Amino acid sequence: MYANSWRPIVLIAGESCLLLASVVASSYVRLGPDAWSTFVATDGVFKIVLVVGVCQLCLYYADLYELRGLTGFRELLVRLLQALGATSLILAGIYYWSPDWIIGRGVFLISALFMISLVVSWRAAFAWLTHRVAPKERLLLVGTSTAAIELARELFERRQELGVDIVGFIDPDPARLGAPVLNPGVVGAIDDIPLLISRLNVDRVVVSLADARGKLPMDKLLDIRLDSGVTFDHLASVYEEYTGKIALENLRPSWLIFSEGFRKNRLLLATKRATDLLVSALGAIIAAPIMLLVALAVRCTSQGPIFYHQRRVGLHGRVFTVHKFRTMKVDAERHTGPMWSTANDDRITPIGRLLRRTRLDELPQLWNVLIGEMSFVGPRPERPEFVRELTAKIPFYGQRHVLKPGLTGWAQVRYTYGASVEDAIEKLQYDLYYIKNLSVALDLVIMLETIKTVILRRGSR
Repeated sequence: MYANSWRPIVLIAGESCLLLASVVASSYVRLGPDAWSTFVATDGVFKIVLVVGVCQLCLYYADLYELRGLTGFRELLVRLLQALGATSLILAGIYYWSPDWIIGRGVFLISALFMISLVVSWRAAFAWLTHRVAPKERLLLVGTSTAAIELARELFERRQELGVDIVGFIDPDPARLGAPVLNPGVVGAIDDIPLLISRLNVDRVVVSLADARGKLPMDKLLDIRLDSGVTFDHLASVYEEYTGKIALENLRPSWLIFSEGFRKNRLLLATKRATDLLVSALGAIIAAPIMLLVALAVRCTSQGPIFYHQRRVGLHGRVFTVHKFRTMKVDAERHTGPMWSTANDDRITPIGRLLRRTRLDELPQLWNVLIGEMSFVGPRPERPEFVRELTAKIPFYGQRHVLKPGLTGWAQVRYTYGASVEDAIEKLQYDLYYIKNLSVALDLVIMLETIKTVILRRGSR
């Protein structure tokens, strides 16, 4: 999905091996030399895989596979202990219902000690290897406009995580040679690109079309491309590749028209609809007792109806009615008209605040998914009043309506709650990425991330 996706793959694969080794080693410590023959006779391999699988699931939901999420050793240790604590609780529940799945008494406790030491050591080694030893893609950026610099800034700030190294900027004006931009600065003009590619060991030349249109020495660059294998790419494409969103600052309609992606074949849409039906039906059945309790809580804690019905914009701009549990006071917008919710919004009821944090207020939207007005995954539907405002202010905003809106989406799991035009711009960048890269696999990733977002109570107000 992202550039340099080998980093999380290596991290997870290495950790899987270490967790497996921890359980095997602790089994030998606890059960003795006959542990392997005991495993073969009692489905021990399955039992070990169960422990490792539950442990990795808890590590994932503790945000330990988010490469930029950790700030130091202490936080790593705290999250690791939390994940192991959650693992022990889940395994205790599993073993209570299926005692035959227990590896052996005390095995997991010994495993936990091995896991702490091995995982911490592996994380330290992984950080050192990725920062000092692992190859980084060296980028030469062509363009120094405000839009180009803003896009480059995020790449520069996340260069260790993303595995990139910005070697310098090209400015069409030769007089700006040496001018500071981020760090480094301007290292040459357009005509210097062939020489700089060789001198700075450039792997990819990233071009801001707004800055370099009609100014590039195409013949020379073609020769370099064929001789050296250096890659040339649009800044918008590189930004998407590394960040998981499509930048509006440097976007042109031609890029949207000619870029790969934005494919919606019938099989994909049919699979997505079948998934919607299955997930919404099962979700409604499983969540029915919870929804009954939520309805009683809303009824008993505030005056007014249990449900809140609101007009939203859906597929191809059609307006439909979305259903939610009421979280605000009755007639909350009587004197203000439509307005975004804000932090510590006094219109929200006490039980409504809890429902928003846990996303339980969204459960009635399973009906919208079931009848086909929404999808389980897609851009979140917005109110018509806000859509008119945002369409007038934000380019390409209307493109988010080419898909059914979703109960959850890429923007919801990658960005916090939005309550302004600036937030809408940021979320649109993620929505466009989702639309461009629509797939069943991406939907699955978003569903897993949504569960984590709910558990960790992030991005709600």
